Amino acid sequence: MSELVEERDVAIRFEHVSKEYEGKVVVDDVSLDIGRGEFVCLIGSSGGGKTTLLKMVNGLVEPSSGNVIVDGRNVRGQDLVLLRRNIGYAIQGSVLFPHMNVEENISYVPRLWNGDDRERTRGAVRKWMAIVGLDEGLLDRYPDELSGGQQQRVGIARALAASPDILLMDEPFGAVDAITRSQLQRELRRIFDETGITVVFVTHDIGEALRLATRIAVVDGGVLQQYDEPDELVRHPATDFVRQLVASR
Repeated sequence: MSELVEERDVAIRFEHVSKEYEGKVVVDDVSLDIGRGEFVCLIGSSGGGKTTLLKMVNGLVEPSSGNVIVDGRNVRGQDLVLLRRNIGYAIQGSVLFPHMNVEENISYVPRLWNGDDRERTRGAVRKWMAIVGLDEGLLDRYPDELSGGQQQRVGIARALAASPDILLMDEPFGAVDAITRSQLQRELRRIFDETGITVVFVTHDIGEALRLATRIAVVDGGVLQQYDEPDELVRHPATDFVRQLVASR
């Protein structure tokens, strides 16, 4: 079910990856390749292993067995600080720094890189605010002065401001209303189309996955059920679980 692509085109490779917590297997021998410039959705039931897989990419979780390869290098044994410089991370609720305003939140990583070059940092902040659809009038606002949708956009802008090669997103739109969620989905897909960044996106919503992804990995009980393009997933579900998932859309 996993499909290997040419080595030079692989952004992330899972090689027979398993993870156990206190004797319980949450990821069971998963192998798949995520190509550069792909938008891959990980979807499945709660506790099925999708968030665990996501967190293996930036070293927040270490596999019990198997290997996770990012840009040709095994995550195991890497300097995780250096690894994460090229990986953006956005999660549900955005988790902004509450004591920092919008500009300070978005510029957190660019400031580390640009040092005293404030104009370059300000330029990066304004660029990403425009891309995610935020008005510059919000620069001085603090997180508790923003709507849920605005907070989520700031979180995405912050994740993108370091110009990462890979963007990891863990149910980032789960805490916003349906209208805002639809708007954010459109914005994210536009950003993906414009930047060519590799996106790995965890969701429990098959409709969201079908709208956003170039490929979908269905995981249940820690097992990879199917890894395919959206149309193929709908037309030819590989297991009963995938069939039921697609039927629920």
